[in-house]
Amino acid sequence: MARNGNAADLAKRVLAGDAAAASRALSLIIDEAAGADALIRSFFASSGRSQKIGICGPPGAGKSTLTGRLISQFRKAGLKVGVLAVDPSSPISGGAFLGDRLRIQEHATDSGVFIRSIATRGMVGGVSHSIFGAIHVLEAFGCAKIIVETVGTGQDEVVIAKVADTVVYVTTPQMGDEIQAMKAGVMEVGDVFVVNKADLSGKDKAIGDLRSALNLGRAAGQEAKPWETPVTATTATTGEGVAELAAILDSHWAYLAGAGEGRRRLMEQHREELSLYLSRRIYQDALQKIGIRELEALVEHRTDPASLGARLLAK
Repeated sequence: MARNGNAADLAKRVLAGDAAAASRALSLIIDEAAGADALIRSFFASSGRSQKIGICGPPGAGKSTLTGRLISQFRKAGLKVGVLAVDPSSPISGGAFLGDRLRIQEHATDSGVFIRSIATRGMVGGVSHSIFGAIHVLEAFGCAKIIVETVGTGQDEVVIAKVADTVVYVTTPQMGDEIQAMKAGVMEVGDVFVVNKADLSGKDKAIGDLRSALNLGRAAGQEAKPWETPVTATTATTGEGVAELAAILDSHWAYLAGAGEGRRRLMEQHREELSLYLSRRIYQDALQKIGIRELEALVEHRTDPASLGARLLAK
């Protein structure tokens, strides 16, 4: 457990805004160390207070640069910001986080910004099973905005919708021809679409294609939805359009707070968190029951993986 006390003491320090305590709590939870579950229980009462913004999209779309600009915009408004950069590399070395995400790292010395890289550890969809525990730490720490930037696996990132309140899909004018192929994936979960690198040619076509794809299937004369998915343009390298994007994100958070959709999304997030916890624990418990005797039974064909697995789970 933490050197400076037990889980309850550490949790109190996080709630009081102690950055060192928050860092320690995040490490314990991400590493699934002893006391991690107790910490998560302590922080859970703070869940739902912060806007969780999922930034996703294909590699090269400029997600990290855009995230850095959004951090600056939120800080101008006096908001404390948390960033969870989901990274395919080791959580010990930091890996690509320190190299490819220097735009985010520029904010590392700001006491109002808390940044942590989380390894995917093979999880599909660009998020890790420890993501919810990490989010609860940042919520308890007092972050008004929590940005979750995924690894950039494209359409496979639809699982971010089970984590974030607001899903921002980032693309570029050069990717306009791929929009038709996106309809069955992120087109259905994105709350805001951003055409970044808007200084490149093809911006208007990309925006038009996205709006057309979003309107497919809508019947003539159909009433507007409570939230009409916006398509906006940014040039993250210069900051152009970022203030407008931040205003859209605030509007979506206000929409969720005033509608049943916000409560529904929070319930789905809790369902996913519970599901990940149960599946992780069941998997770990089942593995502990596999010994030489069970493996020999498989080698000698006295049983099969399906039968043996069912018996192990039944125990």
